Amino acid sequence: IRFEALTSREREILSLISDGITNKEIGAKLDIALATVEMHRSNIMRKMEADNLAQLIKQAVLLSL
Repeated sequence: IRFEALTSREREILSLISDGITNKEIGAKLDIALATVEMHRSNIMRKMEADNLAQLIKQAVLLSL
């Protein structure tokens, strides 16, 4: 249910985060500002109810992203 709350852009960024790509690299890859990546990442953490990156990655792995 948490994953379904993500926008398509947030899902795309979550996939890149789970691949180990940095915020700066994500921004360059998607041609968006670093601040925008950080905003999306914050929203992803909140929507996925993850307290830290490790929890977020664990959820992404369980979702097979």
